[in-house]
Formats: sequence, structure tokens, C-alpha cells
Amino acid sequence: MASAPLSSASPIGSQSDGTHTPVHVWFVVLPDSLLLDLAGPAEAFRLANQQLARRGLPAHFQLHFAGTDQGNTSSVGLALTGLEPLPASLPAASWVVLLGRPGDGADVVRPAPAWLAARHWLSQVVAPALALPATPHRLLTVCSGALLAADAGLLSGRQATTHHELLDELARLAPAADVVANRVFVADGPVLTSAGVTAGIDLALHLIADALGEGLTSAVAQVMVVFHRRAADDPEQSPLLAGRRHLHPAVHAVQNAVVDAPGEDWTLDRLAARAHVTPRHLGRLFQQHAGISPREHVEQVRLALADEALRRGLAVQAAVDLAGFHNERQWRRAAARRRALSPANRADADPRPAARAS
Repeated sequence: MASAPLSSASPIGSQSDGTHTPVHVWFVVLPDSLLLDLAGPAEAFRLANQQLARRGLPAHFQLHFAGTDQGNTSSVGLALTGLEPLPASLPAASWVVLLGRPGDGADVVRPAPAWLAARHWLSQVVAPALALPATPHRLLTVCSGALLAADAGLLSGRQATTHHELLDELARLAPAADVVANRVFVADGPVLTSAGVTAGIDLALHLIADALGEGLTSAVAQVMVVFHRRAADDPEQSPLLAGRRHLHPAVHAVQNAVVDAPGEDWTLDRLAARAHVTPRHLGRLFQQHAGISPREHVEQVRLALADEALRRGLAVQAAVDLAGFHNERQWRRAAARRRALSPANRADADPRPAARAS
């Protein structure tokens, strides 16, 4: 599922002939769909396109809002109209997003026409697409959307999760699934299920990072004020988002500039000029709001980008170049300084991170 991170030399989503193939994201909107389950991930994908546009790259996500009717009422009573019909087939690289609904299992899983029609569509159109060898398609569920996937038979033999109040109902609907508790989201092949509500944003950011790289994703998270992005296994903070629990515009301006262009020669004077403050004042601001120095921030960003590139299978030299280090020796020295500050890492002989499970 992972792809190469953002690079000016290799436009994301571009084919060898220079054409661009977007990912089609289908939000399945049923009656009473939880509005945040829809709006949160949709905004994350929109902001990813916005970040690409700022870099002169084409949009990577094409959003569709589909349903069994042309309009439905959301969980908060807001009417959602102009819905597309559920497609008879999925375009290349389609991500189908199933949204939650309020209530307990009996409220969510009810044999109403819309539920039955969506279940039929999932089993007849989406299931075969997910079964294709090396399928480009994905199924994403937010909150109780996992119950619809289970009812359609799409979770059999897979790990899955849902909102903690609905785990027993998920196990009942998908007895052949491995239902996992206390997880923000679970990825099992092309099927990704999340725990609920804001976890849908975490899931969207995870997929954006896989498609477009951690640097761009950190910019999306910063715009959304999601400074504690959570991962699949447990709550964690991305190294690219460390020191972001503040709202100081000058510090954010510097942090964004470094993420956007990690290979620039970021002297303290250049960083201070970006923030429109003196170098000495910038150092004070960083210590006060980010807890590190500007130099440490630059090094932290470069190390995080190198780690991510290595996880994606890039050779060491390619990862070092992508992250903005001048050479491999500079990277190894930076990694050694990081290990010296982390007792858990002192025994590591090689700064290369372990491969991430697929």
C-alpha cells in the first residue's frame, strides 16, 4: 500500500508517460451518517490536495459523495443532497469509505432499504475489486461503518476494529474476523477499520502519508490542528509533529518552511528571517513553544524524513538525499546524537529503522 514519498523529481500519482491518475474516494452516505465521520476525513483529503497545489502538483484525491438516494439527513439533522449513485464499477484506485451511524448495534444494523442496497453493492462491486491481485482499491470504515462491512461479508478472516461500544456487535456480525479492541485503527491488507469519530481523521492522515509522504501529511495535520497524530498500534506523535502543541505563528512558519524544503541551508539567520525576528529571539521562541532549538528542529525533521524513506524501501543514499542531509556521514552523526538522547536506542548499532509491517 505504501508508495514513494513526495519528491519534486517524481510527481505523485504520475505515470511513466506523464499522465496523472487520481485516487477516487467514495464516501457512502446513508441516512443518519455521522457528520464528523464524513467531514473529518474529507477535509484531510481536501487539504492534501491543497498542499499539492501549493507545490505545483495536481490533486491526488477526487472526492465523491454517494448513496442509495440523492439525499439523506445526517446525524445532526443537516440535509446532505446531490449525492451520486453508487457506481456500478470502481475506477482505478478507488477508496470506499463507510461512515458510522449513531446508536447501539440494533440502531445501526437495521434492514432498511438503504442499508440493504449498500450491503448488496459492497458484496457485488467492492468485494470483487478488493480481491484483485495487488488491488489498488481500499475499504475504509469509520466507527460503526465496520458493521456494514461485516454485514456484507468483507471482514471475514481479517483483523478489524470499531467503536469500543460496538466490538461485541462486530464480533457477532463477523464471527470469522479477528476483532481487535483498544486500537485507533487496524490495517489488514486493503481493508482499514477505525475506532470511531476522530479516529477517521487519524486513518485518513495515515493513508495520505502512505500515498504522499510524511512531510506533506505533517503540513495537513498542522492546518487541521491535529498535532498528536495517532498511529495504528497505539497513540503516538509523529516526529514531524513534535513540538507542534502551540499556536505561535512565527515558530509554525519556521517549522513549515523546514518541512517543505529540508535540504535548504537552514542557518539560524535564514530561519530567523523566515520568522521576521532576530536569531536570538527565534531561539528563545523555539525553546518556549517547541522545547527544542531551531537547529534541533531541522535535524529532527531530516531524521524523520530519512526514517520514513528507509521504511519505504529506499536505499540509504537515496533516503539521505531526500531528507536533506548533505551526505551519509552527516546523517549517521545526527542519528548517533538522537540515540545518545534516547536510552532505549543506545544499543542500536545502525541508525536505519526496522521495516514497518505491511
